Amino acid sequence: MRANQIRGWVSAAVLLVGLAKGIADEPAAKSETPEARQARLFKKFESTLANAVLTGKFTITGKQTPPREESYTIRSVKKMAQGDYWLFTARIKYGKRDVTLPMPIPVKWAGDTPVISLDNLTLPGLGTFSAHVVIDGDKYAGTWAHGKVGGHMFGAIAPAKPEPKPVAPQSPRKPE
Repeated sequence: MRANQIRGWVSAAVLLVGLAKGIADEPAAKSETPEARQARLFKKFESTLANAVLTGKFTITGKQTPPREESYTIRSVKKMAQGDYWLFTARIKYGKRDVTLPMPIPVKWAGDTPVISLDNLTLPGLGTFSAHVVIDGDKYAGTWAHGKVGGHMFGAIAPAKPEPKPVAPQSPRKPE
C-alpha cells in the first residue's frame, strides 16, 4: 500500500514537472510589446465608441428621484497627437438643445480599461461639465457634474442604427 502511495506521488511530480516544462518552453513571441498592447487597446476603444449610442440612466445627488433616461450618440473618436487627448464627435441632446460637437477629451487608462475624464469642459451653448466615465466592454458607468449639480451615470453601449437617407420626391409620370 505504501508503495502505491509513493508511485502516485512520483507520477504526480513527473506530471507537474512536464507541465511546467511545457509552459516554460512556450515561445516568447506570445508576449505583447507595450506598443502593440497600446495599439490594440486604442483600436478596441475606437471601435467600441465609433458610431455608437450610449443609452442609460443618470441620478442627481441629493434628490430622492428615480434615475432619468439619457442617451449620447458618438459619431467618431480618434486619438489626437497631444498626450491623452481624443477627439470625440458626439451628438448631445440636452434640454431643448440638440447639437453635434467635436470635443477634445482626455482618456486615461486603468490597466486595460479606458476612463473618459472631463474636468470643467465648456461646451458652447450647453455649459461647463465634468465627468469621469469608465468604459467596460459594452457598458459605461461614472460620475458627472454640471456646475453645482452632479450625480452618477450608467448604461449600455450599442452600435448606432444607420440614419435613414432622405428620399428625393418623385416627379409625376407623364402619360405616354
